[in-house]
Formats: sequence, structure tokens, C-alpha cells
Amino acid sequence: MIRIRQVPDDVMPGNATAVAQVQTILRAQFPTARPNEAAGIPELLRNPLKKRLRTLLFVAEDADEHVKGFALAMHAPDLNFIYLDYLATQAGRGGQGIGTALYERVREEAAALDAIGIFIESLADNPALCTDGAMVKPNADRLRFYEGFGARPIIGTKYEMPIDPNLENPPYLVFDALGRDGLPDCKRAQAMVRAILERKYGDLCPPSYVDLVVRSFLDDPIRLRPPRYRRREPEPAKAVPRPSTDRIPLVVNDKHDIHHVKDRGYVEAPIRISAILRELEQALPFERLPPRTFAEEHIRAVHAGSFVDYLRRACALVPQGKSIYPYVFPIRNPRRPPKELPLRAGYFCIDTFTPLNANAWLAARRAVDCTLTAAERVLSGARFAYSLVRPPGHHAERRAFGGFCYFNNAAIAAHYFSRYGRVAVLDIDYHHGNGTQDIFWERPDVLTVSIHGHPSFAYPYFSGFADEIGEGAGKGFNLNLPLAENAGPDIYRAALATAAGRIERFAPAFLVLSLGYDTAAGDPTGSWRHRPADFRAIGETVGGLGYPTLVVQEGGYRTRTLGANARAFFGGLWENGSRTPLRVPRRLPRTLMLTPAAAAP
Repeated sequence: MIRIRQVPDDVMPGNATAVAQVQTILRAQFPTARPNEAAGIPELLRNPLKKRLRTLLFVAEDADEHVKGFALAMHAPDLNFIYLDYLATQAGRGGQGIGTALYERVREEAAALDAIGIFIESLADNPALCTDGAMVKPNADRLRFYEGFGARPIIGTKYEMPIDPNLENPPYLVFDALGRDGLPDCKRAQAMVRAILERKYGDLCPPSYVDLVVRSFLDDPIRLRPPRYRRREPEPAKAVPRPSTDRIPLVVNDKHDIHHVKDRGYVEAPIRISAILRELEQALPFERLPPRTFAEEHIRAVHAGSFVDYLRRACALVPQGKSIYPYVFPIRNPRRPPKELPLRAGYFCIDTFTPLNANAWLAARRAVDCTLTAAERVLSGARFAYSLVRPPGHHAERRAFGGFCYFNNAAIAAHYFSRYGRVAVLDIDYHHGNGTQDIFWERPDVLTVSIHGHPSFAYPYFSGFADEIGEGAGKGFNLNLPLAENAGPDIYRAALATAAGRIERFAPAFLVLSLGYDTAAGDPTGSWRHRPADFRAIGETVGGLGYPTLVVQEGGYRTRTLGANARAFFGGLWENGSRTPLRVPRRLPRTLMLTPAAAAP
């Protein structure tokens, strides 16, 4: 499976890896390109004003971050057009639909920017211009490819005239109107062509040549060559399609109901999922996606290996229909853990009411797969995605489970995103996300913010105090906003505004929302009284932040109102988020990322 994602910089590890592979492909597929074309990509990404063109780099990569193709485009904000500089696939990857998926992604970006269109240089398929007969067919194949999208060469101009009369095989200037009927008028076309020649080729094209070519655009509007090739047959694109902008990708844990603990008082029940789904899928534009399986290394990146190994072994040994509840809590001496698995449960757990059983591992493991499936869609360009899972995760620490949580789904997703940009985690569950705080306690690349009931009266009781701000490099990157037991909606809104302001100052590339509905009126585990209108206002605030957002389900146990509250929250999130422009991630200097303690909290 191939995913298409935008690479904003070469600073974060995942982005640096992608840029290096793009440079390798460019050099291999365009051996006559000037050396600075590949070498200059990092500088173009870091300094969008260098040529008065904002660089857009999209890569097609597999799950192991192997880049199979790329599209490098330039956006001129002042004239609002896109110039496609390079579109290339790895050698031997032609015909697999990767090029098609990449160009479709460029077109989607152009449409999102409301660009006038896309300009492309493509070598001539006319033997009179291309004297090398061996080049005519590949040139024709490229023009056939673009013609399949409605993009054709502009005719009646001197754009094909080479700077040096001795040069052969000049390019056409191809224009893609993005399916619109109208074409640019003469004046606008001249301004855009001048921008291409001066900004892209300013060191090659003398002013006299630029003026000559620009003045040759006399048609009003411009004229495109009549179609020459049959419309291309659809190719079997292997890439993960970019999610539609009018739907929210939704991934539901299809194995959640195997973890059904029927013991008295255990409120984390399967009915929670169906209660939410009944309301959501009828009221909002969701796109159901099947979860795919991810490597266990994503779990071990945030959870201790000994903890993961214990959960697997202990759950496998518990007889079907039975559960182990921790009841002995030894001092956590890593040198002498209890030898018996039932006793060791307390060694890895923070409470007495979170059981281990044969299906806990399977359900929790599948919840991780669901969350990472949704995270991939955000990475591929979705504005929002929702991981509707149980068991929840935000109480799971690096080496401990509890609070109905086994693996910290939100933290695993945040770490996954962190290879590609800074991440903020906002936890709005009634209970403090002690696990998320513990995992990122010393990290400055993931900001953790939690609004919750004060630990003096609310679970987990031992964390979530306002003076817990992180340590070491992570000092100042953890914000707790504990509220009183009777805090009303006005107090909550003020806390949410504080949280939003802190996130905005952090300027993340991604937002992970740990969503709990246990702040609702009548929830058996909470004391606040949020109603649908309050959840809608919360959704509006989160949507208005303008960040690509992964929503991960946490708590919420009053099943009578779960659906209505979920519908209200996502209604506010979707409506306000859809009309809020996405924020462009702030490009941090490489030195700042390498010395994270210097980042201002």
C-alpha cells in the first residue's frame, strides 16, 4: 500500500528521509537536470520566499517510508497559479498508478487553493521540434498522460522558442484548467508566464528573451491545442487516496465487543460504540474505513517492552470467560518482579478495577491498528479523522495499564506523527490523561494539554496537578488545567480557551484529541453537566484551531446521551473546521529542532 503525503520541510526525521530519497530519484530520472535542482530542494522548502514561489512537495511512499515517486510543484500566491516542476516515479515503477495518484494530489491541492490552474513544461511530441526520433514517443506518452486530465499545450506563442538556437527538444507549456470552462485572459497569462520565466529560470533567461516570450501571448483568452490522444484508460492506482474533503474518515474497532467484561460496576461496555454510531452515521458525512494491521514496533515506541510482553503473556494464559484483577501492588523494583502472573498484574497496573483476560490484548491491539489507520489518513491529507475505539487508552503509561486502558492509542498516534512534525495532544476527557503525560514527560516535540477534574477528587488521583509541567527537555511542554468538582460550562470554556492559546503558541503540524464524553450530565464517572450545546461549542473551538486533527475515543459512559453528545461535538467540529483555513506548519530552524530545550514553552 502506498500513501501520498505532503512533505513541508527536511527537519523532522521522516521528512528528511523522504527529501533525501526524492533527491535520489530526481538525479536518476533527470540526469540532465542542473545539480542544484536536487540539492536545492531543502532550501526551497525552508525558504518559500526565496523565489517568490511556495514549494509543494508530495511523495508516494510505502509503510516503510520508501519513496516510490514524487511531485514537486510551486505555488505563486500573488498570482495564484501552480507550476508543476517535476513528476517522477522510481525506476521500474511506471504504469502502477503512482504518477496518476501524485498528479491527482497536486490537482486537489490546486483546487483547495482555488488556483487558476496548473502550468507544466512537457517536451514536444512534434518531430519538427524534437529531432531525436527516440524521444518523440516518450514525449508523446507524457502529453497523453496530461491530456487525460484535460491539460494540453498552449498554442500560438513563442514559449517553445529555445534560448539558444542550437538547443533541441524544447518544451511546450501545458495548461490544466482543473476542469473549468474558462481559460486565462491575455493579461493574466502574460503575468503568469513572466513569473515562471523570471522566478524559475531567472539565472538562465535574459530579460530580452523573457519580454519576447511574454509578448507572444496575444490570444484572449489563451488557446489550447485540440485533443490529440484518446482519453487515457483509468490506471489501477495503488496509492491510498486522499480523503474527500466532504467526509470524515471513521475507523471503528471491529473487535471491541470481544472485550466485554460483565462484572458488576464495569461501565466500559460494548454498547458505548453502538450508541455513538447510531447517531453519527445518520447525521454527519463519515467515510467508514476498515482498520489495517500495523507493526508492534509502534506500541513499543511508547510502551516499555517488558510491559508489552507481560500483557501478551498474561492475557494468553487467562482462561476464556475469566479475568485477573490486580490485588497486590509490590514496590516497583525492576530487579525483582513477582514471578506469578496474577501477582505481577499489580506490578504493571495502577488500580484494582482494570482486568486482564483472554480478549483484552486482542481488543487493545486492534484499537491501536484502528488509531494508526485513522492517523495515516490525516497524514495523507484528511482534515479530520476519528478513531472510534474501545478499550480507551489515555490512562496507559509507559509501563502500566489502568483506568480501563491497556495501550495508549493517542500517544502511539502522536509519536507516529512526530516523525513528520510537532504534535499537540489535547485531552478533554473528564479524567486526567496520566498515561499521555507520563509518556511525553521529557519530550519537547509533543505538547500535552489536559482539561480534567482536579485529582483531589477525580481518578487517577495521583496526577493532573497544575504544577506538573514536564522535566528536562520537556519542561514547559505539559499543561494541566484541573477544574473544580462543580465547574460549569463557563469555567470550562475559559479553560478550553487557555488550552487553545497554548496550542497555538506551540504551532503544531498535527493535533491529537483525546475525546471523552464523561464530562456529560449524568455520567456515572464524572460530576460536570455538559449537554449537547456544550459539546457542540467544544467541537467548534477544536475545529477552529485549524490543524489536521485525529480524534481518538476515550471515556463517556452514560449511554442514553452518548449519541446526542457525539453528534453535537462532531457537528461543531465539522462545520467550524470546514470553514477555517488550515494552518501552514511553522518551519522551525534545524538548530532549534536539534536543541529542543531552547524552544520557548
